[in-house]
Amino acid sequence: MPSSASKLIDKQISDLPDWRGKLIAKLRKVIHDADPDITEEWKWGTAVWSHGGLVVAVGAFKGKVKMNFFQGASVPDPDKLFNSGLDAKKTRSVDFQEGDKIDEASLKKLVRAAVALNATGG
Repeated sequence: MPSSASKLIDKQISDLPDWRGKLIAKLRKVIHDADPDITEEWKWGTAVWSHGGLVVAVGAFKGKVKMNFFQGASVPDPDKLFNSGLDAKKTRSVDFQEGDKIDEASLKKLVRAAVALNATGG
């Protein structure tokens, strides 16, 4: 049975009938493919995933979907996916606009690196 957080994420996706809902569903799958043991949560009115600590939040905004990595400043980004919040002390984000190509392999690497950072107490 899905958790209440999973149901809220399902609702968030279904309440966005445009490209943003489809993108959040795709990002959710990428996150779970990267780490099958990750936990879905609902915090601050948005979808959050954690494993040994907060990993990533995904939210819809007017004209974009933001994938915010809580410890992004410490996560290696060799493929240069981070494109927002680059001056923040801790977080980094990947902002997606309609029609953007999703580099699933690189996103999975980012998620795995963020989970690994939590495991080391980073």
